[in-house]
Amino acid sequence: MKWLELHIDTTHQGLEAVETMLSALGIDGVVIDDEEEFQDFLENNHQYWDYVDEDLAQRMQGRSRVTFYLESGDEGFSTLAQVRLALEDLKARRSDCGSLLLTMDTMEESDWENNWKQYYKPMEIGQRLLVVPQWEQDDPAVQKALETRVSLILEPGLTFGTGSHATTRLCLEALERIVAPGSRVADLGCGSGILSIAALKLGAKCAVAVDIDDKCLDVAYENAAMNGIGKGTYTVLAGDILSDRAVQQAMGTGFDLVVANIVADVIIALSGAVDGLMAPGGRFLCSGIIDDRAQEVAAALEGAGLAILERHEDQGWFCFLCCRKSEVN
Repeated sequence: MKWLELHIDTTHQGLEAVETMLSALGIDGVVIDDEEEFQDFLENNHQYWDYVDEDLAQRMQGRSRVTFYLESGDEGFSTLAQVRLALEDLKARRSDCGSLLLTMDTMEESDWENNWKQYYKPMEIGQRLLVVPQWEQDDPAVQKALETRVSLILEPGLTFGTGSHATTRLCLEALERIVAPGSRVADLGCGSGILSIAALKLGAKCAVAVDIDDKCLDVAYENAAMNGIGKGTYTVLAGDILSDRAVQQAMGTGFDLVVANIVADVIIALSGAVDGLMAPGGRFLCSGIIDDRAQEVAAALEGAGLAILERHEDQGWFCFLCCRKSEVN
């Protein structure tokens, strides 16, 4: 019997959340590698060692990783698909779990992704959009559906943003209503680029996307290219929009629409900076807000001078559409 060895990179604070998530999916017997626990052992158990292998010390540096195993077969790949969706949900809920990057050692990563693809199918979003996995775009049923819908072709890769999570659906449904032809869009925490690419497909003139994870650069650009969008109208940046001056300067200001599908803590942190990004009459669309944080996020937005024009909920997740209080009609 062949087994798949899988790894989830997280933070020390995120280890328990990842273990709990895997346990809920019936995955137990995980292996934990954590630099903090490793250093604690070294500092408090000198009686058990007098030499630490340099390769081991280097391998543990900065590491908080959960390793688990699945059977290499249909059942294992089905579970793997559930893990990916659960990781997307966890990333939306928690801001302290790091990249949550999922990797595999026992087979080629491309083989893993190709096996996972059979569990990711086209999805109708709202009244106009059809999210289409790149490998499904020639399917006759997809071609038929595109007679009345706008295609959004994606190759999710290892980043987040497939359209399957409630927060992403809420944002896409809102974009259908609010994207104006010729508008400029900023996408904060872009992941796969799904929201900014959708905005461009719905009529926006140009978009700038940013994510703290530099792996999103290639994935977002690749997804844009599959949708016929080039770098002349789409720019993707890597860095922290709140603290990285170079990213702030490269991004610019004067956006008609700013979108952020992240987590509550980051939206709260962003609330004071949104006004400086928006053009006169601009809108801020934010999601990734779990129900028990919705009131807190709303208070932060209103405290930053924003008025909430619309509130939408799906499966316990909220999406807010905001404008400046001074511009409320």
